[in-house]
Amino acid sequence: MEDHTFVIGQEFPDVKAFRNAIKEAAIAQHFELRIIKSDLIRYFAKCATEGCPWRIRAVKLPNTPTFVIRSLEGTHTCGKNAQNGHHQASVDWIVSFIEERLRDNINYKPKDILHDIHKQYGITIPYKQAWRAKERGLAAIYGSSEEGYCLLPSYCEQIKKTNPGSIAEVFTTGADNRFQRLFVSFYASIYGFLNGCLPIVSVGGIQLKSKYLGTLLSATSFDADGGLFPVAFGVVDAESDECWMWFLSELHKALEMNAETMPRLTFISDGQKGIADAIRRRFPNSSQALCMRHLSESVGKEFKNSRLVHVIWKAANATTTLAFKDRMAEIEDISSEAAKWIQQFPPSRWALVHFEGTRYGRLSSNIEEFNKWILEARELPIIQVIERIHCKLITEFVARRINSNSWYSVLAPSAEKHMIEAINHASTYQVLRSDEVEFEVLSAERSEIVNIGTHCCSCRDWQLYGIPCSHAVAALISCRKDVYAFTEKCFTVASYRETYAEEIHPIPAKIGWRKIGEVSDDDTQVVRPPKFRRPPGRPEKKRICVEDLNREKHTVHCSRCNQTGHYKTTCKAEIMNSIEQF
Repeated sequence: MEDHTFVIGQEFPDVKAFRNAIKEAAIAQHFELRIIKSDLIRYFAKCATEGCPWRIRAVKLPNTPTFVIRSLEGTHTCGKNAQNGHHQASVDWIVSFIEERLRDNINYKPKDILHDIHKQYGITIPYKQAWRAKERGLAAIYGSSEEGYCLLPSYCEQIKKTNPGSIAEVFTTGADNRFQRLFVSFYASIYGFLNGCLPIVSVGGIQLKSKYLGTLLSATSFDADGGLFPVAFGVVDAESDECWMWFLSELHKALEMNAETMPRLTFISDGQKGIADAIRRRFPNSSQALCMRHLSESVGKEFKNSRLVHVIWKAANATTTLAFKDRMAEIEDISSEAAKWIQQFPPSRWALVHFEGTRYGRLSSNIEEFNKWILEARELPIIQVIERIHCKLITEFVARRINSNSWYSVLAPSAEKHMIEAINHASTYQVLRSDEVEFEVLSAERSEIVNIGTHCCSCRDWQLYGIPCSHAVAALISCRKDVYAFTEKCFTVASYRETYAEEIHPIPAKIGWRKIGEVSDDDTQVVRPPKFRRPPGRPEKKRICVEDLNREKHTVHCSRCNQTGHYKTTCKAEIMNSIEQF
């Protein structure tokens, strides 16, 4: 059937297979079908073009579903028009055409569907038809958005059943149980964060693009090797200050239930007010840092100057107040407007040297990295988004657990590399001992004061990064101390392995779940989608800028009466003059 030809006596497994074959042939050969009779036992059709003699008749064989062609008359005399659409190219046909492609690539776009159909069949279909076919195809493969919300309670129960100690709760609103919020944190994630990760939490959100939209909120951390470690995530119907307050309250509960004492944390975010206020209320003893990636991107958009962005990063990385002042002066030289603009962000929020808290040199959030996990799944139902995160967590936990078994160093690879560089530099220094804990370390350029009792060096690297700097290493080696014993525990291989010690278990396929409400007449158990949904068609690309709103409006003049406020076509001056004369 690849050449789309038919012969008398040709058989097909059933009527559906025959209909699909005749439709495929009509589309490929660019002729329209006029179906005269079509039911479960017979099919009779002819070419729709007036005067074309082509006809076909097929029937079902007795006692079998097989369909066979009984007669085939004439050959096509109609012309072909590859530029027009085709009546047989229905949405269902397009779905069958793109199904395998959608399985391989969720982000298979309508414009790609148009291109592939035109390339293979030479016909042009409407964009809206391709868009509808993609929506229907995704629903056929992954389930509908409505079903996704309906299955949420069962899915949450499955998470808690297969991963004991995990938190998975869905919250609804209104008498009809409309979805409002979802919070998920696997026990393995909570345990790994509290027992092995850096005490740093990045928070942020990403917009979902499914039928009912929504926002994915997430809290992530860093493992001993600097890798992304998701702690908790949630989905809300719409992002708001109230939602952030709720999400961070749930995060606080999850940590509090699994820790004897709440650790002193550092939060990194984009600095929006709702997040900052929620952190201040739910984690009052924590420190807050502004994500440098977000800040530098804002500077780049505002001033379009790459050198300015580079200098701001250098200012953020400065380890002494003098070096920070020099970088800020350089920013002033480049652009006084930029220097004034950046004053709205206190240095204690983004510069290492002024930050009041433990940041271990982490200047940026890793939320962007986490968002890449679900970037391709943003158009799928809510359960598919969660399942993507769940499957990725299983894969990463197993891979990192196996990978760490081959490490024989004391520190995780990135920290070990830092330590080796410090040891190599330390061999060139001269060390003068003042007392049991204080040392003066001399290099070719300068001297630094090291106190091994308070884990401090006047260069400030040791305090800021949590790993002994080269001056501290020189002092420790001179008094025969173990340099690794003076490194923060969260950078050790032991902590890394503890981070991934607990397993994240798979969840059974949804065919084994029981839909909540399926065996009950109580509809209050069924979670319904939010009332707000994505409007049909493409999202509007052009946005109204604040500058456009404030721009002075153009004043129109009339060429007939020379007055303002109207055009000649709407001018009433002549009419008024006639009335006055009358």
